[in-house]
Amino acid sequence: MATSPHSPPLLQDILRRIADVPHRLESWRARRRVSPAWTAVVAAILAVMILPVVTVLVLAATPSDSIWPHLMRTVLPSAVADTLLLLAGVGLLTLAIGTGAAWLVTMYRFPGRAVLDRLLVIPLAMPTYIVAYCYVELLDYAGPLQGALRTMMGWKTPADYWFPPVRSLGGGAFVLSMVLYPYVYLSARASFVQQSVCALEVARTLGRTSLQSFREVALPLARPALAAGVALALMECMNDIGAVQYMGIETLTVSVYSTWLQRSNLAGAAQIAVVILSFVALLFLIERLARGDGRTHHTTGRYRAIPFQDIEGWRGWLATGLCALPFVLGFVVPVLVILRHAAGHFADALASGFLKAAFNSMLLATTSAAAAVVIALVLAYARRVASNGFTRPAVVLAGLGYAIPGTVLALGLLIPLAGFDNWVDATSRSLLGVSTGLLLSGSVAALTLALAIRFLAVGLGSIDAGLERISPNLDAASRALGETALSTLWRVHLPILLPAIGAAALLVFVDAMKELPATLLLRPFNFETLATHVYGLAALEQFESASLAALAIVAVGLVPVLLLHQAVAGSRPGE
Repeated sequence: MATSPHSPPLLQDILRRIADVPHRLESWRARRRVSPAWTAVVAAILAVMILPVVTVLVLAATPSDSIWPHLMRTVLPSAVADTLLLLAGVGLLTLAIGTGAAWLVTMYRFPGRAVLDRLLVIPLAMPTYIVAYCYVELLDYAGPLQGALRTMMGWKTPADYWFPPVRSLGGGAFVLSMVLYPYVYLSARASFVQQSVCALEVARTLGRTSLQSFREVALPLARPALAAGVALALMECMNDIGAVQYMGIETLTVSVYSTWLQRSNLAGAAQIAVVILSFVALLFLIERLARGDGRTHHTTGRYRAIPFQDIEGWRGWLATGLCALPFVLGFVVPVLVILRHAAGHFADALASGFLKAAFNSMLLATTSAAAAVVIALVLAYARRVASNGFTRPAVVLAGLGYAIPGTVLALGLLIPLAGFDNWVDATSRSLLGVSTGLLLSGSVAALTLALAIRFLAVGLGSIDAGLERISPNLDAASRALGETALSTLWRVHLPILLPAIGAAALLVFVDAMKELPATLLLRPFNFETLATHVYGLAALEQFESASLAALAIVAVGLVPVLLLHQAVAGSRPGE
């Protein structure tokens, strides 16, 4: 459509928009040609992902007998009190350690700073239950430390001296904090790295000291990141069963385990699980409130390198010691205990079933990683090509399995899987006269499903980030050449996404290797993984025979932790 050169600008704009109508209609039709099957697949996956939560809620609401008053009188008061005290202790310790170390490493130069920046994240590779076993071995009455003190001081009985009990609420908070503080450290480090140097310099020109600038400027800007880091640490604390049970702390998670397996009360376990879900929802709410509604952003596209302040003399070595202490307590001390046992009991560790447990762990972690990555890829791509009012929130909900403790997840999956097996068996008996037995319950498939649900968020985050870096123009070009959404995924996106898929598979693989609660409750008979192998031997006070398995779990966990640190440390724009 031609326009007069003397047409006013507004008229030219109107005519241009009219001429563009056919193209816009064609784009709209192309979008509409996306199959509704993508939305249906997302709905099916979401139904499976939320099945454990729905099962627990239904089971708790329809118990066969009135167990709730009994739980309120006997189990819940002490379990809720221990859980709250443990969460408070872990939250405060991880916040103080992670934030302080991140600020020193980000803003100051002192001896060993670059090395400590990497070392501070390594305790994240240590499973909490292994660290608990190591510290009990080291600090208990029969351990080498108290034995050496008795020899040096001439003490004969426990009445002769006082030593802080390691198997206590305080000991549990200390052990868990030494492993979980890297969640806060990584979040705080990423926030401090990305903050504007100008804001801190303005505070200094207004007469604020370094400490006042940290308290009044840097901390408020980092509040969302700190809240997210503490929330992650507390969710891991809620999920823990091996460490807290070994240290004699009766948390809600331990209560679910003991009520289910030791008291054979499934309904009671479900009702305690509902209390745990309430705690998780409360953590989400507190984290959201701690983030606040404020938003901060840079007002310029120019980013300056962070001007490190030098800490010299004894103050520099003090900063080095303060930053090294969490790494030493969270990694070096437990690893030394494991290595001492492994060196002295290598043959016993091999003979105790290490090789079989290692093979089972590799098998389970591989299948779980493959399942989680495939589901995450389908969900992330469905949200990209069929984005609507259902798929967007559905994908978010499907990824919330990471917040569900493993004991709750196991409880919520066992009932529907057992019901499905019974239905198939009854149908087969009536039609064919053949019993199928248990197909899913107590199988590797059920355990794989549980771990895929639990760690789906890990894979989803990595694949989502990879998809966001792919231009939508590639989708448009592929569709214009006659490709469907599915063939575009196969021929265009998958080759580009291979690094992101590999990273997602690695992260899920390592998490599945370390997972204890769900594995402990859903594993088949005589199916030991490295995690359950260590747990079982430690429960029999034979941790030295489990040292080789513990060392293998730690070694596998180191790789993704170091890769994660590299991503965070290099995240400052402009670098």
